Amino acid sequence: MHGPGSGHGPRPFRLRAVLFDFDGTLTRPDALDFPAIKREIGCPADSLVLEWIEALPPGTQRDSALATLERFELDAAAESVPNADAERVIRGLRAQGLKVGVLTRNGLSAVRRALSRFRDLDAGDLDVIVTRDDRIRPKPAPDGVRHAAAAMGVPPEETLVVGDFILDVQAGRAAGALTAYLTNGDAEGPSGNDAHELGRPEDADCDFVVQGLADLDDVVRLGVPLPHGKLPNELLGRYLRGLAPADRSVLVPAGIGEDVTALDIAGADTLVAHGDPITLSSRRLAEYAVLVNANDIAASGGVPRWLLTTVLLPAGTTASEALALLADLGAAATSIGVALVGGHTEVSDAFTRPVVSATMLGTMCRADLRDKRQVQTGDQVILTKALAVEGTALLAEELGERLRALGMGERELAACGELLGLMSIVPEARLAAGFAGVRGMHDVTEGGLATALCELAVACGHGIVVHHERVPLLPETRRLCGLLGADPLGLIASGSLLICCRPDETEHLLEALAGEGIAATVIGEVSEVGAGVRALARGLPAPWPKFAADEAARLLAKPGAEDGHPPGGVE
Repeated sequence: MHGPGSGHGPRPFRLRAVLFDFDGTLTRPDALDFPAIKREIGCPADSLVLEWIEALPPGTQRDSALATLERFELDAAAESVPNADAERVIRGLRAQGLKVGVLTRNGLSAVRRALSRFRDLDAGDLDVIVTRDDRIRPKPAPDGVRHAAAAMGVPPEETLVVGDFILDVQAGRAAGALTAYLTNGDAEGPSGNDAHELGRPEDADCDFVVQGLADLDDVVRLGVPLPHGKLPNELLGRYLRGLAPADRSVLVPAGIGEDVTALDIAGADTLVAHGDPITLSSRRLAEYAVLVNANDIAASGGVPRWLLTTVLLPAGTTASEALALLADLGAAATSIGVALVGGHTEVSDAFTRPVVSATMLGTMCRADLRDKRQVQTGDQVILTKALAVEGTALLAEELGERLRALGMGERELAACGELLGLMSIVPEARLAAGFAGVRGMHDVTEGGLATALCELAVACGHGIVVHHERVPLLPETRRLCGLLGADPLGLIASGSLLICCRPDETEHLLEALAGEGIAATVIGEVSEVGAGVRALARGLPAPWPKFAADEAARLLAKPGAEDGHPPGGVE
């Protein structure tokens, strides 16, 4: 059994029903002689029998061809044999509470005759049987899958379609179902005269290719809820074996039974650490967890190197959903050169959605540490990129339907989502750390720029003067915040770095950042000791907002509520 994807396994799914093709799937293959049928009715060898018959004009030739097809089907059904493991697999599915159905291009009489050849299975063991007698467009049209799923009371996306025809896979995918292509032990797929009728595995854009029905046990295991407690060792081991090789500094890598990791920090004299849970986003959870924690290490002047994660999953989570989240964590860490070295996974009814709490470790030489307490009066305050790219991407994903209803188009939503690619501040932090005049850096996160500047002022013990008109704001953020009634100054903003730089090096730093394609703007300056944040708008005093909660948290807690909070705040 394997999925034909990129190596990260199938898409995450949950399974409530399995819909089988009949001939060659629940019965042994080769019962129907397609070439003989085609010769007798005059169907071209490269045409599909049923479609060719349906295309004939009403009349004697069409009726005769259909009668011939039915005769072949009934004769084949009378000699058919249950496929290996068919009855056991169906009993197992029903024992797990899954619905089971049949979707076939055959007539109902042939299906009933073939079922009479089964020892422990009859029509009463199936929740639905859909045949061409139902007058529903046949596979590869998705109609039959949708009809069967509705009859079983489950959505198509929670249904697995299994068949030995490429048409089965095409119908399943068109309906949004999960699909499994059955080769019946032939890795190359059907050959000879039946190849055109059945299709070949390499042509099937399916989620799984299975050699036999017994392989479905592993597929189903991925789609049913996991037991409470730690992830099963077999499942966790499957993920750990696929991790990218750890760097040589990892002396004890993540593994079953390993409770700690051991790290060699040779070449550095300072270890830096940061930990944050991700609670606002329910999508792209892994990317947020990795980037948000790496950003804080980089803002200290360190190099993010190792990641430990605690992954907490709600009851009802399936194995495929858990594996997909873990795979995304590994991929996100690898993308920025970080090694995933350990952590914990657990399923519990204490949670209503997945939570990832991450701890990022990094190293540096002590001289490279950027301590905000070293910031001095007169230092320039620089903001990289533009305000609230994280919040813009987050709200576009979480509130997409609401934004569509408010008039935002698909291209606008896509542009907002693409801002997630700007969330890492590691490149600019590494560059800035190379300037002696950079005395302090601060990552802009929850609470947005308004909160971040207040935090920076407290950490450095100085006042901060910020100029409203200088704060850069992307049109995507302005548009989204305007529609949702959000203030971008209070919107979560990972992806922007605040840099406090000595005035004589500011211009050189801006040039270096521009040379790397990183936008940066001087938005203010450090003032006298202990003065807090003071805002100006074109040289005149202006209010600086405070937020009891991040604007994203407010909107996601009450996605349909309008509380009168004014939009804007940045000119």
